[in-house]
Amino acid sequence: MSKTWIALIGSSALAFALKYLGSAVPEFWLSHPRIQRINNLIPIALLSGLVIVQTMTEKTKYIIDHRAAGVGFAIAALIAKAPFPVVVVGAAITSAIVYRY
Repeated sequence: MSKTWIALIGSSALAFALKYLGSAVPEFWLSHPRIQRINNLIPIALLSGLVIVQTMTEKTKYIIDHRAAGVGFAIAALIAKAPFPVVVVGAAITSAIVYRY
């Protein structure tokens, strides 16, 4: 058996074990207000990290391209408390304008 198969089977077993342990957590632990606040923020943190990595890197190099302008607009619009559709559409338009020129 090659190292690749060992790694694949091992990571699959680890993923299964983590999913099983996650479903075995008692409900009263998850109903704590602090845990619920943290769980509400995890998707935001993960999505923010993904956007920054996709915007500022290309393979192994750091870059700044048209997407950075869109993210900049989105940040400014969120600080100005603009509605979410305005943030998304404005960021897309800003990115497209910078990409075009």
